[in-house]
Amino acid sequence: MNAAQPAGRARLVPELVVTDLDRSLAFWRDLVGFRILYGRPEDPFAFLERDGAEVMLDEYDPDGRHWLLAPFAPPLGTGMNLQVSVADVAPILARLRAAGWPLLLEPEDKWYRAGEVENGQRQFVVADPDGYLLRPAQALGSRPV
Repeated sequence: MNAAQPAGRARLVPELVVTDLDRSLAFWRDLVGFRILYGRPEDPFAFLERDGAEVMLDEYDPDGRHWLLAPFAPPLGTGMNLQVSVADVAPILARLRAAGWPLLLEPEDKWYRAGEVENGQRQFVVADPDGYLLRPAQALGSRPV
């Protein structure tokens, strides 16, 4: 590990540019269960973690420093979904449903072939307030093809 990466940190951490950090935190922290490792209210920015999965949220500032390839307009993150491994999807689903949050894909048990085995997961897809897709996934084990 190089000196630029703190020990124990993930090697790939997406940074999502969001329209409203507080609104995004209400989703990522309060509904999905991430915790804030640190923030920079003066930016506004938050570094989040949940069971080893990490994501950064950076509020858009038209005069700020952002690397954008197109005009900044929701829905954001088109064509990408972030799968996060969780022990149990049920508590997340319960919080989303209690908040009246819509799902893009209802919970399903899906098996994906990986060589000579299939790995199963219980999963669903939900969009955050800016349209970034999140796919919480609970492992169901493996079986031969």
